[in-house]
Amino acid sequence: MTSFQPENIPGEAPPSDAVSPRDSAPEQPTSVARLNQTIKASIDRWGSVWVEGEITQWNRRGANVFGGLKDLASDAQLGIQLWSSVLRRLTDDFQVGDRVVACVKADYFVKRGSLSFQVTSLRHVGLGAQLERLERLRRALQAEGLFDPARKARLPFLPGTIGLITGAESDAEKDVIRNAQLRWPQVEFRTIHAAVQGERSVPEIVAALTTLDADPDVEVIIIARGGGDPQTLLGFSDERLVRAVAAAQTPVVSAIGHENDRPLLDEVADLRASTPTDAAKRVVPDVGEQRALVAQLRSRLTTRLQQQVQHGIQQLEQMRSRPALRDPERLIRDRAQDVFLAVSRGRDTVSRALDAGERRTGELRASLRALSPAATLSRGYAIAQGPDGAILRNASGAPAGAEVTVTLERGAFAATSRGEAVSAAPAPKK
Repeated sequence: MTSFQPENIPGEAPPSDAVSPRDSAPEQPTSVARLNQTIKASIDRWGSVWVEGEITQWNRRGANVFGGLKDLASDAQLGIQLWSSVLRRLTDDFQVGDRVVACVKADYFVKRGSLSFQVTSLRHVGLGAQLERLERLRRALQAEGLFDPARKARLPFLPGTIGLITGAESDAEKDVIRNAQLRWPQVEFRTIHAAVQGERSVPEIVAALTTLDADPDVEVIIIARGGGDPQTLLGFSDERLVRAVAAAQTPVVSAIGHENDRPLLDEVADLRASTPTDAAKRVVPDVGEQRALVAQLRSRLTTRLQQQVQHGIQQLEQMRSRPALRDPERLIRDRAQDVFLAVSRGRDTVSRALDAGERRTGELRASLRALSPAATLSRGYAIAQGPDGAILRNASGAPAGAEVTVTLERGAFAATSRGEAVSAAPAPKK
């Protein structure tokens, strides 16, 4: 940023009424107005100068803009003003984080004794260093899948204990606790205070997150802050904090309270709340709403049960009105004759089957007796068997001296063959 030494501008002389150290003494002090006029006259001789910086504030008030520029290499900052006449000439849109070159002119307001810089021209020179770094980090984390909605955990319906990370005695802490207790008076908090801006913010928030994540009673963690300009919210885009939130096993809610700019914490958190109050409303259910819902469900359940009972009664009455149920014995009487006839037919069928079986058995018995060898033996015949048990059908089968077994109708005896007979025995006389 260009520096000024107005007292050494060549060719310029201070105004004749300018105050100097020689013009003032304890006995003869100068007036505040004369001193301010001297300062203004000196500043007016500076003229305009081009400066390069990063926009840290851009607030519209009516048709004008009041903002701030930050040095690219240090923490030096500058307040700027853009009047409506200048804004109408600008062709680009500007926002916080833009790296710009501005033509500024110092203006000293005599009545208040304040210094401001009016912008007469403004142009982009690319992303600011911080915005460029955050954009690179955002793209890298997104490529790793840390912003993927599929990896975000669902919040419990009614957490037993809520972990809260916020600044000590901050409005954000009061808003979260007050609104949560209004919705559910029995809700419990475990609060860890941490710096929410500056160099200590990231280590303290990460340490608090680690402690709450390790507590088995804590079911959801809220990181809350009551808004702020992008410069003070840089800690919530720090890679260390973002990765710690992504690795946490407990669901994390981001409640930074900054609508115009989304820190990286909002992208990786399981739930983003617009404000600490919104976080309390989205984490804790409203007891009144839940009671009304329970009453509504009970009413619907009662109505449904009544309908089911009434429907059952109607079905029972319809069944009882049927003839078969009005006089159950009628079915027995109607079917008794059928049963009697069926039994009679069954008995006749069985009797005929038995008679036919007996006749067939007699016939088979007679046939068996006629064909049985015993019947032949009973008529005086005999069966001769050789030594090997074979039946003899020819006399040559029993030579002289052969042992023969003779079977009669009753019993059997052994005999010795004398050989084949010389002549057949004479036939018996009739």
